[in-house]
Amino acid sequence: MQLNMIVAGVGGQGSVLASHIIAEAAIAHGLAVRVGETFGAAMRGGAVASHVRMGDVASPLVKKGGADAILALEPLEGLRVGVDYLSPEGIVILNTCPNYPVDTSIGVFPYPPLERIQADLRSLGKTVYAFDATELAIQAGNARTLNAVILGALAGTGLLPFSAQILEEALAARVPASSLESNRAAFRLGLQRLEELKKGA
Repeated sequence: MQLNMIVAGVGGQGSVLASHIIAEAAIAHGLAVRVGETFGAAMRGGAVASHVRMGDVASPLVKKGGADAILALEPLEGLRVGVDYLSPEGIVILNTCPNYPVDTSIGVFPYPPLERIQADLRSLGKTVYAFDATELAIQAGNARTLNAVILGALAGTGLLPFSAQILEEALAARVPASSLESNRAAFRLGLQRLEELKKGA
């Protein structure tokens, strides 16, 4: 068994933490896992892509065209990663709320319309689950729980070889006690939204 995922976003969104939570859930389930990160020029506001590979794998980095799932905390960064890594059978969980990367903020690279980002990702992979995860994080009581929303959505895809409960417990073990309640709420809102999107597909 192999499962290859990439968490894509910009610095400060919690992409790396999300990847480590997935890895720790996999380990708790008895799976071998490797994690590797790539960073843009700026830690906060720069591109961050965190690779998670489960099963019998040697390298911590996903092969080009080999991602079974891309978890996009930022739309454009999800597309940038998807162009290189998304498998034709892969899925994308796409936060539709932009958090403009450094190169678009300073005018080096124009930010494409969200509709184009979604259309391009749909042309690259099998399924795109697009929703405003930032709004769900705010609804949970803390905008910084965006990564928990995305993790909940991942649990709802049925792609993981372990239960949503295992992933939620791995999340609970890594977040501060002061934000545990909001992180759990965010996770469950993400899970609920993904299940709604699957029913409507």
